[in-house]
Amino acid sequence: MELLREPDPINGDTPTMRLFSLLELIAAKDQLVSLQGLVEETGLPKPTLHRMLQQLEGAGLLVRQADGRHYGTGHRLRRLAENLLLNATHHGARHAVLRHLVDELGESCNVTTLSGNEIVYLDRVETPEPLRFYLRPGSRVPIHCSASGKMILAQMSPSQRRKLLAHAPLKQYTNKTHTDLDALEPEFTRIRRDGFALDDEEFLPGLVCVAVLVAGRANLCVAVQAPVMRLTPDKALQTLPALQRAAEAISRVDAEGASEPESVPS
Repeated sequence: MELLREPDPINGDTPTMRLFSLLELIAAKDQLVSLQGLVEETGLPKPTLHRMLQQLEGAGLLVRQADGRHYGTGHRLRRLAENLLLNATHHGARHAVLRHLVDELGESCNVTTLSGNEIVYLDRVETPEPLRFYLRPGSRVPIHCSASGKMILAQMSPSQRRKLLAHAPLKQYTNKTHTDLDALEPEFTRIRRDGFALDDEEFLPGLVCVAVLVAGRANLCVAVQAPVMRLTPDKALQTLPALQRAAEAISRVDAEGASEPESVPS
């Protein structure tokens, strides 16, 4: 009796669409892929897959790792994903939620996510205060000493954190920056328990930031930041109810695929 073969997950009417289908398969994984692993998963001939991987690598959509056997997403693909998120949120419902949050708190607020081993600002609304730290959407900050970065790191297992941060030293930006991953572990435990992360002048001197996670997302945060003269760590904790309402509103926006602005309930 002939065994039924699993359907080929790489499909498309043209070679270009089959390349796109392979790219979708790789982008959906949270680990590196190998040629042999893709052969086993797709059932495609090894020479065919090798040629497809070479084409995607040549276009900057994939990058081959130092061992020569594994592939990960390339800079061009990550930039494409970031641009889609930036353009989708800048004039949309998330932006309206963020603007309402700034009106309520009076300080600059961000929507952030993980990109590689950095945090990228998907959207940001600046405070009207003349003294502020100006950062635009698309700006990147270090993961280990930013509130959003620590919030996202706290959602990972210790082994995932080490895998992400193992190949680059944790840079010291201020005298409050923690550069020892082991020393940060108790803080990650506290963050998971309490549901917020704090940057107490760990990235920039004089800057305090607090972040919460958007419900249902392990890599999307809402954060507020301000000079320490206006936002001490104690005062930052008082912003948590407003941040959590904004995070809930953004979660609903994402779940509903809303295109109309949604305000944050007071």
